[in-house]
Amino acid sequence: MFIDTHSHLNDEKFENNFEQIIASLKSNNISNAFVVGYDYKSSLKALEMAEKYENIYAIIGVHPEDWKDLTNECEEFLLRNGSNPKVVAIGEIGLDYHTTKEEKLEQKQALIKQLEIANKLNLPVSIHLRDATGDLMEIFKENKHLLNNGGVLHCFSESYEVYKYFKQFGFSVAFGGSCTFKNAKNVRESVKNIPLKDIILETDCPYLTPEPYRGKMVNEPKFVNIIADKISSIKEVNIKEVEEVTNNNVRRIFPKFKG
Repeated sequence: MFIDTHSHLNDEKFENNFEQIIASLKSNNISNAFVVGYDYKSSLKALEMAEKYENIYAIIGVHPEDWKDLTNECEEFLLRNGSNPKVVAIGEIGLDYHTTKEEKLEQKQALIKQLEIANKLNLPVSIHLRDATGDLMEIFKENKHLLNNGGVLHCFSESYEVYKYFKQFGFSVAFGGSCTFKNAKNVRESVKNIPLKDIILETDCPYLTPEPYRGKMVNEPKFVNIIADKISSIKEVNIKEVEEVTNNNVRRIFPKFKG
């Protein structure tokens, strides 16, 4: 079975059916799902879901576009709950200049603060990166002392060269539904070139529904099967190898994960 390492079952789109989705994970060939926070409220909900359901783990943190949510109260929440056995990382944190170019400084400050929190907790981080590669590289270079526990670049859409840069800091990458999109040749090229030992699987649901369901259905953890099959095809390896290697990668990247 596969692991969905980045889902938003805490999103309002799943308000009426997340229990049904969680109950059906095993029957859909998914052993575990990580529910990822993006602000204070969603992180709290991710934690509550992880504590209630055995097959759910939480990643808690503040998304770059929600940097205003990183209040003292939120920082205390992260520090207090980061030691919870069901919290496997701090995230999703990072930089996103796609629609918020005027908030670069605030995003950087929020990222560094959460890197400090993750380092204090000895936790890896889940990084969100969009249209800000150069600045993220610079922050990693200047704050290497905060990156002792590595992490993952989620929803990776950068080049092999970018992967190699972040690899030196102990980071792996996660691929989701975008590797199935017809116009995402660059993503498939990265899938082809990046070693399987540095790849994990995710859906980022309810977003980025893979083909052939894109635009027709809300994304769910079960669609990890489609992503795994696509990676198997691109890399010309058996699907069982994709399952075994990526699951082992999850256990290495997120040491607190016990699935």
